[in-house]
Amino acid sequence: MDHLSAARAGPWPASDGAADDDPEPAGGSDDVFKALADPSRRLLLDSLFVDDGQTLGDLSARLPGMTRFGVMKHLRLLEAAGLVTSRKIGREKLHYLNPVPIRLIHDRWTSKYAEPWVGALADLKVNLEGPASGRPRHVFQVYIRTTPERLWQAISDPEVTQRYFHSSRVDSQWRPGDRVAYWIADEVAVDGEVLEVDPPHTLVTTWSFRKSPDLRDDPPSRVTWEIEPMEDATCRLTVVHDDFPGETRTFQSVRSGWPLVLSSLKSLLETGAALTVSR
Repeated sequence: MDHLSAARAGPWPASDGAADDDPEPAGGSDDVFKALADPSRRLLLDSLFVDDGQTLGDLSARLPGMTRFGVMKHLRLLEAAGLVTSRKIGREKLHYLNPVPIRLIHDRWTSKYAEPWVGALADLKVNLEGPASGRPRHVFQVYIRTTPERLWQAISDPEVTQRYFHSSRVDSQWRPGDRVAYWIADEVAVDGEVLEVDPPHTLVTTWSFRKSPDLRDDPPSRVTWEIEPMEDATCRLTVVHDDFPGETRTFQSVRSGWPLVLSSLKSLLETGAALTVSR
């Protein structure tokens, strides 16, 4: 697969550079294009593509001719554009790729010009070095113009999930220890247990595919939904899918599945219509 630095949709605009005093982007497709325009930022994304969950020090080593402050400014631009998200794990701040903004652009403007670089980004892979360490494996983030209460309802109400979550109806009493299942017609597609529930802020469940014969033998993984209210009646939704024993088939499957689900959820809450997308 081509890396980000080789995947372009026509000529890039002139590099703005991290040393400039340009205002940081506030999100949106223009910010994504601007963030991708700089070769140093594309190199950082390439690095995270190969080895996700890196510290500032790790990423600074990828750009030896740049100061840590310069790398930090590039990362701020990538985070503001939504292409990178960060999480505090112990005393470390780790940076992860986030493919959701690219998925949103793909769904809005799929064309012969956009398709080559969208294809390069749509299959973003998250890897960790060494054995399982408790670090998140997949981290996805999307900003949705809605309230925490409406977003929580969209996550927990079967009448809503069937509109954006591959036609599945979620079923649970939403208490710690309760079962949570996603039903498609009369068959359980995903089964799990509620581990933590704090509406409308946090939901943690286990996750086991049941419908697909290729995935049902994988051990359970874990999904964390985090809802943070932001300014301008917007919520930041972060979905962390982790606790994999390794690169299982479930691990490979969900890396492209979650961007589709979250893009459709955003469209449903902001426009009233979910996306019609295919995997």
